[in-house]
Amino acid sequence: MKRALEIFPAIAISLTLAPLAALAADVPDALSVEWQGKRLCEKFFEDAQVRVVRCTFPPGSVHVCHSHPSYIAYVISGGQAQTQDEKGIRKADLANGAVLNVPPVSWHEFENVGDTTMQILVVEKKYEAPSPVSQTVCPTRPQ
Repeated sequence: MKRALEIFPAIAISLTLAPLAALAADVPDALSVEWQGKRLCEKFFEDAQVRVVRCTFPPGSVHVCHSHPSYIAYVISGGQAQTQDEKGIRKADLANGAVLNVPPVSWHEFENVGDTTMQILVVEKKYEAPSPVSQTVCPTRPQ
């Protein structure tokens, strides 16, 4: 009987806190988000250590708020991009063939602000995960 009494308070606490956890969900990963009903990134390979994806960004598309473990990006087709994160908003011209080595990203948004379709091959290093943060840090935008 004592064992049952020890379990029930834990269940009650879990049920009470479950709605709060749903309200403060972590920022999703890059493959989980959509723009206008479409996923911008396609997975090519994944194992316990890495995930390889190709992201295609038509002009005006936004890879809405998402996170990444540390990653290496290879720009297949470049263009003009804008990134927003905790440091603010920055614009960049990404050249064809550019390679970026990026530390873990707790959250950011990536927008194609140019007039060409951009393609980027991303190799995520899953063993260098970002610190989880609540989606409340994400900018709100209409989709």
